[in-house]
Amino acid sequence: MSQPVAAQRAPFDREMVDIVDYVMNYRIESDVAWRTAHYCLLDTLGCGLEALEYPACKKLMGPIVPGTVVPNGARVPGTQFQLDPVQAAFNIGAMIRWLDFNDTWLAAEWGHPSDNLGGILAVADWLSRSAVAAGRPPLTMKAVLNGMIKAHEIQGVIALENAFNRVGLDHVLLVKVASTAVVAEMLGLSREEILNAVSLAWVDGQALRTYRHAPNAGSRKSWAAGDATSRAVRLALMAGTGEMGYPTALTAKIWGFYDVSFNGEPLRFQRPYGFYVMENVLFKISFPAEFHAQTAVEAAMTLHRRMREAGKSAADIEHVAIRTHEACIRIIDKQGPLNNPADRDHCIQYMVAVPLLWGRLTAADYEDGAAADPAIDALRARIECREDPQFTRDYHDPDKRSIANALTVTFADGSRLDEEVVEYPIGHARRREEGIPLLVEKFRTNLARQFPARQQQRILDASLDRARLEQMPVNVYLDLFVI
Repeated sequence: MSQPVAAQRAPFDREMVDIVDYVMNYRIESDVAWRTAHYCLLDTLGCGLEALEYPACKKLMGPIVPGTVVPNGARVPGTQFQLDPVQAAFNIGAMIRWLDFNDTWLAAEWGHPSDNLGGILAVADWLSRSAVAAGRPPLTMKAVLNGMIKAHEIQGVIALENAFNRVGLDHVLLVKVASTAVVAEMLGLSREEILNAVSLAWVDGQALRTYRHAPNAGSRKSWAAGDATSRAVRLALMAGTGEMGYPTALTAKIWGFYDVSFNGEPLRFQRPYGFYVMENVLFKISFPAEFHAQTAVEAAMTLHRRMREAGKSAADIEHVAIRTHEACIRIIDKQGPLNNPADRDHCIQYMVAVPLLWGRLTAADYEDGAAADPAIDALRARIECREDPQFTRDYHDPDKRSIANALTVTFADGSRLDEEVVEYPIGHARRREEGIPLLVEKFRTNLARQFPARQQQRILDASLDRARLEQMPVNVYLDLFVI
């Protein structure tokens, strides 16, 4: 005879308690983290502005019901939209992620922690406009930076030891959890309410990774993070109304997340929450490419120059060998047809072929017009990946966190170029001083895509001075980005 299930309410799972205690009580005292968050904000906004150049992204912007305007609603940078915070979070999150050009975190799980800015910025702006309308002081941009550091940390620390991809789940699960915790705290919810909100995020059905892989690779991968961070805002707002939580959402036998979705295994942790992730986050500065290919693209750009110096061209190439790490092979080693831009920007052969051919890789190179050039597929067929176990070990080593790729080009006449090895991309923490001036230049370039010169300068004046930016009301700063 089966035993009755105990019905008494259990305490909240420790994993959720730790997240909530962190967002409520932890003080960020690392100047490196604050400085990096400042540049991360600029880079993330710039990535969104560039995405607005693409009709497939722009068509998703705006309210669900056309013409809807929300009093004291959140602004969507680079547009005239003023939306409720849930839909604004989707808009901002989708444009940030659209071109695969914002920051990255690589570990057992991969992801893009700045995806959380969609929810953080939307809620901060809405709260600020509502406060001003009621005669209260608004939030400052320092609160946004603080939220970014904490969301980065939650997403990144969980990702260090836990591979959701191995059970078929997408990393935006962590965007939802991190955004929920951070925006719930920004909303002023009680500890119990924030716990309820975080449990609701874990209870949600989680996105499948199938939209990132053949045969289903498609544009959902570009708006999945917007969906996750907007869902986080909705759940936090619901918790604020008194909606109940689910204390053992992770650990409940049979019905909890671990048993249903994680092969019965608990989450493992390498370190407590602090500010490690923001300090070590990876910026995509030079190329809009899936991060496991960043060093391969950098190597290909160097080889293109060396080929020209040797009087060779891509037409002379017989074979390209890529020595790489295991995660790269698992995610972006692709042969056969590539059906759309989302497929192409997750194919290392494509991302290497373009710079070998033309000495460049831009977002436009993934579009159908550029991809129609038969030279790309002809060269792609001659590019082969193989794992280097040492590269894989260095990728997982917390003291290195390299993302190494090495390329060797062999020509039809039997000659070859010396192998080009790049272990750390320019956006890596080990190359931070080299990368920051280029990151600022990327921000300037992206501002110029959307705004006239005088407006660009007003944004730059407010953005580049961190002390000034931190004290600026959120609503005042975002008003600078109205087109």
